Amino acid sequence: MKKVAVIMGSDSDLPVVEKCINELKKYGIPTEVHVYSAHRTPDEAIGFAKTAEENGFGVIISAAGKAAHLGGVLAANTVLPVVGIPIKASALDGMDALLSTVQMPPGIPVASIAIDGAKNAAIFAAEILAVSDEQLRIKLREERKKAHDAVIEKDAAVCAKFN
Repeated sequence: MKKVAVIMGSDSDLPVVEKCINELKKYGIPTEVHVYSAHRTPDEAIGFAKTAEENGFGVIISAAGKAAHLGGVLAANTVLPVVGIPIKASALDGMDALLSTVQMPPGIPVASIAIDGAKNAAIFAAEILAVSDEQLRIKLREERKKAHDAVIEKDAAVCAKFN
């Protein structure tokens, strides 16, 4: 199975990013985590992206707040899918990071998840890898079934109380 890289622009992003890491582990996806800043350590971020494919990665998840250029820097240096997690890290409640993540020029896409949407970033990365991994597709379907069943149980409880 291909690995997923989780790159955050600052260790202050870790409380959000841990949800992503834990979700990837739940699916048994090999994960490597780094702190690389697009602005403070650009050479390291670029070097990682340029060698990610040959190092066995299938997806890169980028988490950054404020200007949030990390996803774009990574995407500019690889053809692997890059999934951005905009982090709420300013008085703008993450809108600055969201817009920085989604407003990429043609030819350098970064898929964006919701502000602080780390769990969905992991699930999306798993879905990308599952295109060529039947066992991972089975795990994803099982999780969807659990979510379905939980809502049906809640519906029954609410109906029993009010109907």
